[in-house]
Amino acid sequence: MTRSAPTFYVLHGPDEFSCRAQVQALREHMGEPSLAELNTVVFDGREVSAADVLAAASATPFLADKRLVIVEGMLSWLARRGGGKAARDELDTLASGLVQLPAWARVVFFETETLPDSHPILQLARSEPTGYHKLFEPPRNPTRWIIERARSVYGVAIEQAAATALALVVGDDLHAADNELAKLAAYTGGERPITEADVALLTPYVAEANIFDMVDALGRRDSRAALSLLHRLLREDDPLPIFGMIVRQFRLLLLAREYLDAGGSPRQAGAALGVHPYVAEKVVGQARVFTLEQLEAIYRHLLDTDVAIKTGKVDAALALDLLVAGVGS
Repeated sequence: MTRSAPTFYVLHGPDEFSCRAQVQALREHMGEPSLAELNTVVFDGREVSAADVLAAASATPFLADKRLVIVEGMLSWLARRGGGKAARDELDTLASGLVQLPAWARVVFFETETLPDSHPILQLARSEPTGYHKLFEPPRNPTRWIIERARSVYGVAIEQAAATALALVVGDDLHAADNELAKLAAYTGGERPITEADVALLTPYVAEANIFDMVDALGRRDSRAALSLLHRLLREDDPLPIFGMIVRQFRLLLLAREYLDAGGSPRQAGAALGVHPYVAEKVVGQARVFTLEQLEAIYRHLLDTDVAIKTGKVDAALALDLLVAGVGS
């Protein structure tokens, strides 16, 4: 027997991009656009009542076979209100009403955070045949996600190195990654794979990736390569933002070295450092080529350089040259 379509959905998790994509897919399945708009209602979950949501979903569709109600943030909002009677009453009203929705109803609860397993509406979506739930988390491998997204959505190939560079600089911001892919796909026209050079040319975030390359060169004590990368960055941006990225990078390296020396697991470094696991992997690899004493000395030098630049004792670009030459020697 064919399973009936769900009448209510709980879509939640920190991967807002993918969550919104599924909401959009549900909107597109509503049929002819002009009629779909007449049968679609969007509520701010912090301002609407459970009764209003259920009433909107139960209204007879106009010249269509479905009625879509999208509710943003209601379930997490009610959860944050704790065990108060008003919140409990709203949840009870939802729970009793959702299981009685007419077959034409499609109520979508869209949450940009992970709901606890104990949330009553999430539990209801798991247990009821008319419910549907899905947790959206950032991809474990952003590079693979970018390669697949380029192929499936934009019909283009992207080289592994190019996807890695893009993943590095956008982190877990899939919306930014998708925007960059759209530009890159339009630039190449699908006539050839997207290359790392294309990413460097078109992606404004590429400076951060070059910071990683420069630190790699410093770790190898290759001051010539490090200075070459620095000068490339200076051709594209002002010295002060670049200096800020260098300070941030060495701060992460120092924290990573302390974490590793204390017996921390490299696999858990992302959570410990507060960065995406992909970035954490790069940082941990770079931290291993420096001792804790070296990183502490470099960080003190960075702080001294910051004071010298801000007090006008040294030109910012010259300070960066001296800094990179000194660390890489």
